[in-house]
Amino acid sequence: MNATTDVSEVDVLGLWAATRPQRVRLYGRVVETGLRFAFYGRVSTEDYQDPVSSRRWQFDFASELVAGHGRIVAEYFDVGYSREIAWNNRPEAARLLAAITDAARGFDAIVVGEYARAFYGSQAINLAPLLREHGVQLWLPEADGPVDLDNPTHQALLMLLGAQAKQEVQRARFRTTAAMQAQAREQGRHLGGRPPYGYRIVDAGPHFNRAHAAWGRRLHRLEPEPETAPWVRWIFARRLEGHSVASITRMLNEIGVPCPSAADRKRNRHRPGVAWHLRTVAAILANPRYTGRQVWNRQQTNRRPTDDLVPGVAGNRKLTPSQQWAISDKPAHEALVSEHDFVAAQTVSAKCQPVDGTSRRYLLAGLLRCGTCGRSMESQLSHGNTAYRCRHGHTSAQPVAMRQAPNLYLREDVILGRAFAQLQTITSRDAAILQEIARLQQNRNATHLAAFLRTHNVMIECRATSISLELDQQELIIIRSPASDPEQEARIPRQRVHQRKQTRGIVDD
Repeated sequence: MNATTDVSEVDVLGLWAATRPQRVRLYGRVVETGLRFAFYGRVSTEDYQDPVSSRRWQFDFASELVAGHGRIVAEYFDVGYSREIAWNNRPEAARLLAAITDAARGFDAIVVGEYARAFYGSQAINLAPLLREHGVQLWLPEADGPVDLDNPTHQALLMLLGAQAKQEVQRARFRTTAAMQAQAREQGRHLGGRPPYGYRIVDAGPHFNRAHAAWGRRLHRLEPEPETAPWVRWIFARRLEGHSVASITRMLNEIGVPCPSAADRKRNRHRPGVAWHLRTVAAILANPRYTGRQVWNRQQTNRRPTDDLVPGVAGNRKLTPSQQWAISDKPAHEALVSEHDFVAAQTVSAKCQPVDGTSRRYLLAGLLRCGTCGRSMESQLSHGNTAYRCRHGHTSAQPVAMRQAPNLYLREDVILGRAFAQLQTITSRDAAILQEIARLQQNRNATHLAAFLRTHNVMIECRATSISLELDQQELIIIRSPASDPEQEARIPRQRVHQRKQTRGIVDD
């Protein structure tokens, strides 16, 4: 205690009670119990739960459990972390895991106030080997004391408690999802999240639930944002005129319209806010909330195993089928586009179609890579001929001045002619492959050549005046390099595979 500390501020009685050695009478002798406990607790949210009261009752339950056996000397309590998140991804739980491995940790056992607050699923069973290795006990109220990690009965108890905790989460999630679907359909309620571009969130009166209203909670709804809403209408108008997404994006950038992340920098500080992108415009054109109807459940999260869960990243999000959307029965906010125009915009296609209405077949799709930038080449109909192109990552949404390398265009028949010529540079230790190459050189069948390349994972690297073949399975076939010694010849496939992986960013050194 330093000299500046006021004696009246010190909880003398509480400090004495917490540090007083515990004594029990054993066979007529009074002995001190030596177990030192580390308490662990958790609360999911701060907004809808009181961390102070939650920590208090968990700590009281833990203290009651260890009374007469020792005292709590350390405390670890996580606030705002779901039970589904693995221990090593919760700050306080991770700190406790690190302390377990420390020989000078200062505690002999871990105690929790409730199993479901600390563990989920098989987390406790997975923790058992670490506790056993370092001689740390685990005390649970549900076990009325220490858990024997080698006892089959206690192992079954942990499995049962884990299943119950998992069922509780799933039941709560199902009830919440069902309630939100009903609220979106029947009430058209705004259920949270940032507003779409062109809207802002405004107050919609007191909460429907009297208890929530008494706590001061309010409802919200969407309202057109004066500066950005006209541009949403403009985007739909251009699309209905037949413009492509790329051309609309380019026009927005040329006009100088601030992109969504630039218009709302407060919520988009992690984004550059420099220019419009194809996906941004495509997302606006595909958002049915611009019709004035509330739409919920357009995206869902694929839950990952609990050991992989980290805060804020609970899984991968994907679009759900439109049949599973929850659409409000009536308009919930002012529309920026009519329902008829929105549906019509979904059917607009700016893709070039053959005059005769037939579909084109691209034999080499997925087999071509640009020799300049390493990107896969796109299928393209050029002057009525099947062709392929690479724009080196640039799109028609960007101004011409931003493009650097000239685009690469090659007709399919030109690539095939060069590929047949390259067959003579291939050899193999497999006689069947050599026979197949001989047949290809003899009949020069383009379909058979494409099938051969796919079967043996051979890529064609294209440049404006030449092509070369790249291999993924150097143990089957080898490309002969002219004017090279045998040792260098054997190294070429491995070097090319390594260079290709570097281009993809998947090299492991």
